[in-house]
Amino acid sequence: MKKSKLPKIDSIEKLAEFWDTHDLTDFEDELEEIVEPVFVRGSAIKVHLKSREAEAVEQMAQAKGVSADELIRAWVLQELARRNSIAPRKSRRRSSP
Repeated sequence: MKKSKLPKIDSIEKLAEFWDTHDLTDFEDELEEIVEPVFVRGSAIKVHLKSREAEAVEQMAQAKGVSADELIRAWVLQELARRNSIAPRKSRRRSSP
């Protein structure tokens, strides 16, 4: 009996339904080991704001239809792009503390 192929589905819900009714061991000949990370997490930075500042950011984000996190990230990316377009940064060696 020929084994079914693994589904090529991007929907998490449909994949969950598939794996609810199938066993991974039925597809051992189709599996391959991946050594590089598949999901790479970004770094998080906390930004402490006063209540009124946080509320203002929330209102601005809501007006734009995005989350406060997305708005702040956009601001940071804009500033990084602006600074990089002005002049390339020279590599500086850090002195030991």
